[in-house]
Amino acid sequence: MAELARRRLRLDQVWLLVSPGNPLKPSRGMAPLAERLASARAIADGRRVVATDIERALGTVFTVDTVRALRVRFPRARFVWLMGADNLTQLPRWRRWRGIVATMPFAVVPRPTYNHRALAGLAAHRLSAARLVAHRAPSLAGQDAPAWVFLPVPQHHASASAIRAALMGV
Repeated sequence: MAELARRRLRLDQVWLLVSPGNPLKPSRGMAPLAERLASARAIADGRRVVATDIERALGTVFTVDTVRALRVRFPRARFVWLMGADNLTQLPRWRRWRGIVATMPFAVVPRPTYNHRALAGLAAHRLSAARLVAHRAPSLAGQDAPAWVFLPVPQHHASASAIRAALMGV
């Protein structure tokens, strides 16, 4: 999905941000950071798709702080936040979510069972005027925030939880 999004959005790179933790999820059952980073590096090519634990280095816990710190650390970069439709559904629960979408444009990747709910949800409704039509996706990185697009790409049915469970033999 990262490579497909990179091509559709005409991005130079996609960073797989492996977070030390998710404030909205229990840490119980979560694999250690080193293990998750190694997993991400196994699917990254190290050039166009890069796995990183930069949130650990930045000392950020919340996405709003991460995106602001990235903009400070890389002032000339044009970042685009990538998220699944499942995250768009819960975006209003994120700390200062309006600050996130005001900081950088974002693209939403479809996820089975979440798409309709995500597009009918509070965040999509509140940001409807900032939504680009799909054929304008390649221009997203050049847009001022708030701007977003729902990417029409094939859906991936595997969830991170299901992949971890399969790897652990659960």
